[in-house]
Amino acid sequence: MASESLADALARAGSPVRLMRDLASPPSTFPVRPEFTNWRTEQRAWVQTCALLDQSHHMTDLFIEGPDALRLLSGLAVNTFAGFGVGRAKQFVAVDPEGHLIGDAILFHLEEELFDLVGHPMVLDWVTFHVERGDHEVTVERDDNSAVRASGPPRLYRYELQGPTAAALIEQVTGAPLPEVRFFHMTEFPIAGRRVRGLRHGMAGQPGFELFGPWEDGEAVLEALLTAGADHGLVRVGAKAYSTANLESGWVPAPMTALFSDHPLMQEYRAWLPVSKVGSIGGSHHSADIRDHYLTPFDVGYGKNVRFDHEFIGREALERLAEAPPRTKVTLVWNADDVAAAIGSLFRPGPGAKYIEMPKARYATHHEDQVLVDGRQVGISLDCGYLANERAMVSLATLENEFAAPGTEVTVVWGEDPVSAKPAVEQHVQVRIRATVAPVPFVDFAREGYRAR
Repeated sequence: MASESLADALARAGSPVRLMRDLASPPSTFPVRPEFTNWRTEQRAWVQTCALLDQSHHMTDLFIEGPDALRLLSGLAVNTFAGFGVGRAKQFVAVDPEGHLIGDAILFHLEEELFDLVGHPMVLDWVTFHVERGDHEVTVERDDNSAVRASGPPRLYRYELQGPTAAALIEQVTGAPLPEVRFFHMTEFPIAGRRVRGLRHGMAGQPGFELFGPWEDGEAVLEALLTAGADHGLVRVGAKAYSTANLESGWVPAPMTALFSDHPLMQEYRAWLPVSKVGSIGGSHHSADIRDHYLTPFDVGYGKNVRFDHEFIGREALERLAEAPPRTKVTLVWNADDVAAAIGSLFRPGPGAKYIEMPKARYATHHEDQVLVDGRQVGISLDCGYLANERAMVSLATLENEFAAPGTEVTVVWGEDPVSAKPAVEQHVQVRIRATVAPVPFVDFAREGYRAR
């Protein structure tokens, strides 16, 4: 039976906010082992030695091939495609006609007419919609993540190696000096007799590579990495620790998707998109107007990606917004005593505070909490979690520019009122947690200043 469309679900619910706050869609999950040792030790590995993260199962790949592939992608992305040749990758950012975020993913240029768009499904669905409605001479092949794939293994394995000893490990396993590779450029390595592609990457402020290739080669490559890794302090990282890496580097993994504009294109998209592919909203930021939940590329730090050297959906809106973006992405360091008090409320007669899960505390696909100064909302707190390396609870947030300076004191409202019907939400009361503004990425600031205090 076909899934109900978003348009039909919206007509039934009567309001985008009402629909999305009660959707059962959970936070993005990582269908790999939660911990190989414990998530605190695994977080430490990418700072002290080397972490190996298996990305083979939680990402979705959309392979786009054909003579019009580049034209299609350029018309949907805020990014420039000048000089984007084979062997390069970029963060692909898409917006709606009003300049609000649809989503982002990593775009790999694998061959002259072949691209792989890798990430959360939001932006991949948007690209697929335009393939089906447009006149582009392209074909697409989708490989869903292992949580929802109908059958069989992934098409590709994908391993992330990050940390101070990652380069030495790769040199040992390949038997050759590490080649000079620029950030977000690809190279090839021979590992265990297999041809392995490597993307020069960085996660949580540490050097490393994303290694990938055909699924059937994955076990041999993994075994070679683990064997060589014994000499370099290699630690396998499970889903719990991996889910927090973005908090150090500053990437917002699931910003709210702008789906509900009255623009004819968006009406057509809602009729095409199954509601089963739409994420839930959770958190204390609760406006009756869905537009108050939307974000722009400037809100989440993608202003540097926006280039007006080509035509793309949403260009006019972003040209106006680029003149004076009103908000800035920051890190919020939550007050330890207030967090401890919220957790402690679980041990007193209830209801207490909303349960704070560790190490990742979000409880919806799109997490949005109010950020207050003197009782007035000045921004939205987004992804949140605990960093064992810094012994700090932090969140990524977007704040009005006036309040975005490091050291500014703000308050995060934790919990929902009214409490939504999402399965992950129990009866609770809202609590206010003091927080201090810090830079993005937090990892650099933390190494130099936070822990020193």
